[in-house]
Amino acid sequence: MTKKQIAALAVEALKAEYPDSICSLEYTDPLQCLVATRLSAQCTDARVNMVTPELFKRYTCARDFAESTPEELAEYIKSCGLYKTKSKDIIAMARMLCEKYDGQVPSTLDQLTELPGIGRKTANLVMGDIFHMDGAVVVDTHCIRITRRLGLHDETDQKKIEFALRKLLPPEESNDFCHRLVLHGRAVCTARKAMCESCCMSDFCRKKA
Repeated sequence: MTKKQIAALAVEALKAEYPDSICSLEYTDPLQCLVATRLSAQCTDARVNMVTPELFKRYTCARDFAESTPEELAEYIKSCGLYKTKSKDIIAMARMLCEKYDGQVPSTLDQLTELPGIGRKTANLVMGDIFHMDGAVVVDTHCIRITRRLGLHDETDQKKIEFALRKLLPPEESNDFCHRLVLHGRAVCTARKAMCESCCMSDFCRKKA
């Protein structure tokens, strides 16, 4: 079985297992998505969702963040970890949004990754979830682990994994596929143990083989 065939089977199996392919981060607009995703680095989505309601009451637009200080912002996000770096990045990001994009979140990979603190994972999430662009591949720890176990690649570099999956996944399915990998990675194919007996992909997963 080829990698492309395995990828196609994985897309369909996960679609049947997890019909709702939504991001577990809670947000209502592109800026909130960008900020929440930045906060989620080395932090659980559940923790971020506990922090963002008060954060987004205080900061309602890019200008609010841009005019804040790292010390003030840090008070809202301390429990997310790495709060000093994150607060500085978010303020610098907001200032660039105000200076270059009139406070609006841009839509292309190059524009998004130019923003301070924003890498390809976050950029792809924004492109897929906010702008509904085909071909967005969000390479997080769940994606890396499960797609390697499936035999879709043997890479460790996130960018190389992203490019490898772009070649294998139907562009219109890739964003939802990555969200479903997160759900599957939490419930079944965990970092500690792959529960193959409960897996919807066990018939074609190369780890089991």
